Amino acid sequence: MLLRSETPPPPGNLHVAEPPASDRPTTAMLKADIDSGATGDKVAAYDPSLSQLGTDDEAAGNPPSPERIALARKTQAASARVRNAARPRGLDAWIVLGFGGFIGGIGVVLSTAIWLGR
Repeated sequence: MLLRSETPPPPGNLHVAEPPASDRPTTAMLKADIDSGATGDKVAAYDPSLSQLGTDDEAAGNPPSPERIALARKTQAASARVRNAARPRGLDAWIVLGFGGFIGGIGVVLSTAIWLGR
């Protein structure tokens, strides 16, 4: 199939809003920061993970404190320039199609020239 959808299948197509600032942040808010694209690590899309952030720490008896989570949210926040660079572009798909059409056009022109030159 030449044209395929760039939209991830469910539940990856769910929109995740950036969580608001909080005095007592949670690991779910940190995960929402990552999923919303606020950290610039990945494209904004819901990531269905097997275990949530902080689960291992809690199981070990050492849950992350709100201060540590707040520090993580602060240090992982990306600048507007980084967020813009991580955002997918809608016109990039047409570059490939345009290039394919250009190469096909060259082939047609060369084939016609060879056919007429006989």
